[in-house]
Parts: sequence; structure tokens; C-alpha cells
Amino acid sequence: MDLKNQSLMSFTLLGLSEKPNLRLPLFSFFMGVYILCVMGNVLILMLISSQSRLHTPMYFLLGCLSIVDVCFTSVTIPRTLYSLISQDLSISFNGCFIQIFLFYLAGNMDSFLLAIMALDRYAAICKPLHYRAIMSKRTCISLLTFSFVLLSFYATMWTIITSTLPYCGWVIHHYFCEVPVLLSLSCTDTSAQQMVIFIGGSVITMVPMLFILGSYVLIITAVLKQRTSKNRTFSTCSSHLTVVFLFYSSIIFMYFRPSSLYSITYDRVISVVYSIIIPTLNPFIYTLRNKEVRNAVKKVMQCDSKDGQTWNKEAEDVD
Repeated sequence: MDLKNQSLMSFTLLGLSEKPNLRLPLFSFFMGVYILCVMGNVLILMLISSQSRLHTPMYFLLGCLSIVDVCFTSVTIPRTLYSLISQDLSISFNGCFIQIFLFYLAGNMDSFLLAIMALDRYAAICKPLHYRAIMSKRTCISLLTFSFVLLSFYATMWTIITSTLPYCGWVIHHYFCEVPVLLSLSCTDTSAQQMVIFIGGSVITMVPMLFILGSYVLIITAVLKQRTSKNRTFSTCSSHLTVVFLFYSSIIFMYFRPSSLYSITYDRVISVVYSIIIPTLNPFIYTLRNKEVRNAVKKVMQCDSKDGQTWNKEAEDVD
């Protein structure tokens, strides 16, 4: 089929399940997770912006992570909710590849941010005297800018590669447009594209993952040499590494396995883990478990409580 005519067609997204009786439970699940994700991350952004004590590189990066997580989940969930409630399963050709671009950009930006945050923790714990020099404002902005530009090119590359393929099938057994699923619908041999996935994905995915793991190994080694209490640091590291393990193991399973192991059911479930569950967990794991953030929450609540008491007292005086 001519590519120009092909671009006028649309794909059909079957969602997580084709069973009508699961439509309401799935809608409730996606809506609940999305609300939790947005509210949790907005709360983090409000706390960081309103509390001067949180204006540090670590919390600046956490604020950026919150923005990226909201964007990441917004790429897929609103479209899925619309399909579930309207039963309109179609997505335009151009809309599908716009979704791919945004998904690759936001998802990999999430990964790179976790690596930059690991560098921040390494500098704070292992190089405390040089922390301000290592994690200066200029360094943070430079790392974020470099990541954004690099990943924009990477996402553009995948958008071009997949959008120029000829497609014989237009039914996607998934709840969003994902590259491995689309490659299976192509009329031509996609072994070359799969090799590019493996090579490009190895660099973009594995480098941040190995950097994060290496940073935490150095952090744990440094903490073991200290005489101070280690329980708090180990608890924080273990929770961070749990999220990192879930995030990267699900991505590796999805993108780096042999094509013979592809499974429609497993692919859907695994995609939910790294595209929805992990971004929702991030604000709770990385921020709300932090002592300074909890103190900031208490301070805000105490201020609200005092303001409320003052308002009530003024109201009583007026009466």
C-alpha cells in the first residue's frame, strides 16, 4: 500500500482485554491510578516550590521527575480511558506515531532522571565536601538539557522507522501504540529494525541502569565504612533499587527478548508495570518517604490548621 494512502487509515487498539464485562473494572483501575499519580506528583511540586528548604538539587530533580511521570502516564491513560468509556477503539495513523514519540521521550527521560538522581545521592554521600561543585545548578540543567535533546533524537528516530513501514494488519492487541507490537503488523521483514531496537535500546536503557546500580554499590560501600546508623540509608536504597529493578526488568523483558517469546497477554501486563505502576509509585518511593518532605507536609498542615483556627476566631469575634 502507498505510504500516503496508508497514513489516511487508522489502527484499532483492543486495550487490555476484549471482554465487555471487564470494561468497567479496567476503567476504574486506570482512572484511580491516574488520579493517584497526578495528585501525588502535583503535591510534590507544590511542596518543593513553596518550601525554601527544599530548593536544593535533589528536590529540583525530584520535581522534574514528578513532571515527567505525569507526562509519561498522560501519553497512554487518557486515550485508554476514552476508549473504555466511548468504546471507540480507533486511533489515527498520525496519532499512533505521535504517541510513540511522546512515549519514548517521556519514558526514557524518566530513566535518565533516575540516573541523574543516583549521581546526586552518590555525590551527597560519597563526596560531601565536593557536593556543591558536582551538583551545581548549572550541572543539573546541563544534564537535563543533554538528556532531553538526546532522547528527542532517539524518539524521532523510532517514530520515523515505524511510520515508514508498510502495514498489512491494523488491529493492535494492546492499549497503546508500542513499537514491538507494531513491528509484528508490518508486511515486510523487520529483522533490521529489531536489531536497531536491540542496539539502540542497549545504549539508551542499559547505560542509565548500569550507572544507577554502580552508584548505589558505591553508596552502600561508603555507608558500610561509616560508624553512623546505617538502617535509614539501607532502607532508602532498598526502596529505590526495588523501583529500579521493576522498571528496568519489565523494559528488558519487553524489548530484549526473542520474538518467539512474544505473548499478547504478558506484553499487556508488563507494559502496565513500567508505563503506569512505576510512574505512580515514584512520588511515594522517592519523595513522600523522605523525612524532609514529611516535615514540610506537617508544616503546611500545621499552617493550614492555624489559619483555620484564626479564621474561626475572627468569625466568632464578628458574631
